[in-house]
Amino acid sequence: MAEEAQVGGTAASWCVSHSAAVASRAMGAILAVLASLILAANVPVAIVLLCHIHRSGSKGLCFVLNLALADAMVGFTVMGVAIDELSQAFYLSQNFCVLRMAFVTSSCAASILSLILVACDRHLAIRKPFHYLQLVTGLRVGLCLLGLWLVAAIVGFLPVFIPRFRRVSDHWKCSLFNVFDPSYMLTMFCLGFFPALFLFLYLYCDMLKIASVHVQHIQKVKQAGLAGACPPPHVTSDMKAMRTVAVLIGCFTVSWLPFFIASVVQMVCAQCLPYRVIENFLWLLGLGNSLLNPLLYSYWHRDVQLQLSQLAAALKGRILLRLGHGRCFPGRDTKALAAVSCLELQD
Repeated sequence: MAEEAQVGGTAASWCVSHSAAVASRAMGAILAVLASLILAANVPVAIVLLCHIHRSGSKGLCFVLNLALADAMVGFTVMGVAIDELSQAFYLSQNFCVLRMAFVTSSCAASILSLILVACDRHLAIRKPFHYLQLVTGLRVGLCLLGLWLVAAIVGFLPVFIPRFRRVSDHWKCSLFNVFDPSYMLTMFCLGFFPALFLFLYLYCDMLKIASVHVQHIQKVKQAGLAGACPPPHVTSDMKAMRTVAVLIGCFTVSWLPFFIASVVQMVCAQCLPYRVIENFLWLLGLGNSLLNPLLYSYWHRDVQLQLSQLAAALKGRILLRLGHGRCFPGRDTKALAAVSCLELQD
């Protein structure tokens, strides 16, 4: 009987470990696909924005470029987590795991702070359109970006330098809730995410107020007998900027709000919500925001759409050109396809 119980216990433990390994590999595959999509979406947008900034000299687009770079860094750091999930035979030390999670947290913080700067930049362009170019200078943009990455690094690497913000878990796994103390998580959420969300809502409501004033002005002009007059260009620009920021804020709220609320609930009441639900589902929803940001901005920004299509055509031309060098097509004249460089895309 004792031997049967021992065999039964061994089989049960093997089944549990096997199911955990399968779940971990499935999670690693999902993270790898998501990280690849994030990189594939953000890197081309960053290249196009860099070319557009070089051509137009627009300082405000530097914040959007920084958002694409921060989201690309999120994809890069998440790829490391995916490799850990897929490599079951390789176990990280706790110090290395803390560093990895610090990089992930810093990247996510940089993405959130970049969204704040994008919203602030669009708000300033609407609030003070005639003084925008004098206020948004290269020096101020550089200082804002430097401060952004400094704050993101402090937020992410705080547990590395303060041991009391780290924890040792009995069921070891390299994850946020296993290496970071609940006090750090609660401080980061309450002092980081919720103020950012309130700032987003304030900026959007203020832009909505300005846009409503412009709409009322247009209605008064139409009532005065100028119904055929076109709306001023800055009104159309204001509405487009407000729509862009509104979509970005809405996607950010839907992506990250469930994760942060569930994390706060889990830290206050550990039995109320399993942390695996937060890590396996809600965290993936939050990471999806880094995939949505470049897609949404490229959809709303016509110049980005045009240069992305030109970049895709240039890459297709290069591929066909290389394939054409290696093959001979009898009866057809082989013509070299022109390759479009970054500087040519600017024209």
